[in-house]
Amino acid sequence: MTNIYVGNLPYQLTEDELREAFLQFGEVSSVKIISDRDTGRSKGFGFVEMDVQSEAEEAIKQLDGAALKGRNLKVNQARPKNDKPRRQERW
Repeated sequence: MTNIYVGNLPYQLTEDELREAFLQFGEVSSVKIISDRDTGRSKGFGFVEMDVQSEAEEAIKQLDGAALKGRNLKVNQARPKNDKPRRQERW
């Protein structure tokens, strides 16, 4: 299973619309648009899981930089949670 990060999403985009964008490349296991826990509004990024590695790679290649509802998507393979850079403390 390949977890794909999708950034620069239009804020009004639904998970179904995001799924549709990836379905042209293969089977989509899950879609999750991240929302602000206080307001419930989209944070402008999400994750798509695809079962077949080659389909996921093709989706990343084709959709990175592609326009969706007026915004150019940023698409790449998601890093595992423990690989994410830590936020720097600001003093």
